[in-house]
Amino acid sequence: MRLDRLWFHSAKSRLWRWLQDEIVHAPVEAILHPSRYRLLWIGMFTFFGHLIAAVVWAEWVPQPYENYAVRALMALLSVAYVMPDMLREPMSRSSGRIFGLATWIQLPFFFSWMYCMNGGNAAWLASVSAMVLIYYHATDWRLATLGLLTGAPAGYLLAHALQGPALVFVNPGVDVVAIAFAWVMGLMLGFSSANLRRTRLLNTLSTMGVMAHELRTPLATVNLLGDVVRNLVQHDVPEAKRKRIEELAGRLQGLVRSMNQQIDTQISNAQLYRLPRHQSLIHAADLVHETVQQYPYRSSRERDCVRVHIQQDFCFQGSRALFGQVLSNLLKNALHSLASASSAPSPGDLRIEVGLHHGKGRIAVSDDGVGIPGDLHRRIFEPFFSTQSGAGSGLGLTFCKNVVEAANGTLSVHSEISRGAVFMIDLPLNAAPTNRTAAPD
Repeated sequence: MRLDRLWFHSAKSRLWRWLQDEIVHAPVEAILHPSRYRLLWIGMFTFFGHLIAAVVWAEWVPQPYENYAVRALMALLSVAYVMPDMLREPMSRSSGRIFGLATWIQLPFFFSWMYCMNGGNAAWLASVSAMVLIYYHATDWRLATLGLLTGAPAGYLLAHALQGPALVFVNPGVDVVAIAFAWVMGLMLGFSSANLRRTRLLNTLSTMGVMAHELRTPLATVNLLGDVVRNLVQHDVPEAKRKRIEELAGRLQGLVRSMNQQIDTQISNAQLYRLPRHQSLIHAADLVHETVQQYPYRSSRERDCVRVHIQQDFCFQGSRALFGQVLSNLLKNALHSLASASSAPSPGDLRIEVGLHHGKGRIAVSDDGVGIPGDLHRRIFEPFFSTQSGAGSGLGLTFCKNVVEAANGTLSVHSEISRGAVFMIDLPLNAAPTNRTAAPD
């Protein structure tokens, strides 16, 4: 009996972890396979599909109820899919919300309403069954399930309000079985597709882990060579040459640290699809000071141009390792912008400020570099887009944005050409702001 109880508790714990991983913590993909061309295709299909369906159901195969005005409104809903902001940033939260609302209106709500208005006849029973499968193919299975549970009753209530006692279904028992079967199949297909995508991601992460290990091995050897060079110049080497060689050895080891940091950043960026659950209370000031001190600067001039200003410290919940990489990446971009400017960086050209703004904690990274054109302010957060021609992977700011948003914060930018840039991280306060202050570096 004791073994049975232990097995039961173990199985219960495994089931709970599985539910947490697959339903609660797994990322919600409002638009499956988002891309500009997919949205254009969906918009065209929505527009012409409703117009063609109106002619078919009204003229060729007449149904008890068909409304040209409603069909025209549904066709116009296609505009939501092809708006410039949607096409430019199909992976953003705002695009997901617009897509979700437009799809909810024209699929579960509209189809359920038309099904009821036509008395649940064979044509609309087939249409609703197809709609269920399409819905699970278009969005995350959790959003599709929620949409059906809300859209179907909303459509029924509207039809009942319009027809009242005249609302009669042809064969409700058969319809319930058929629609339930379509719903179960859609749920299974959506859930299986989500598992397949996560499996592919885990395989990619495994490959990245192997590549990272293979890269770290020669990097560790290079780092040891730096120590060997430093030891060799301790004897029988003139003072001037010794300092020069030690400086070169230091730069070599700094480059190794920077490459290791980039490996960690890219792996963490991929792992954002399965964010670590462990979070801790982070003091913003401590995080900033630690990151600034440990950053692998290429020269003392770079280090001297950084200034930290703590107006008011605050606490927030998040992964300290991931937020450390976020600040390191913003530092790297700011230093690159300063290096691209015509003049050498001076003390204070790169500033990191910690304080409060409109009831939230803010970490602002400012530089006096070359700046970013206004039309690129949104695009810089897109995956694989970079303003550093040939020098960047285009994943750094995407990584930063994902980390900040996972902590319920926002990452924004204000910049003008030749006047530098300001990247602002706004985070919800987890506790009362502390009154600790620190002198600027």
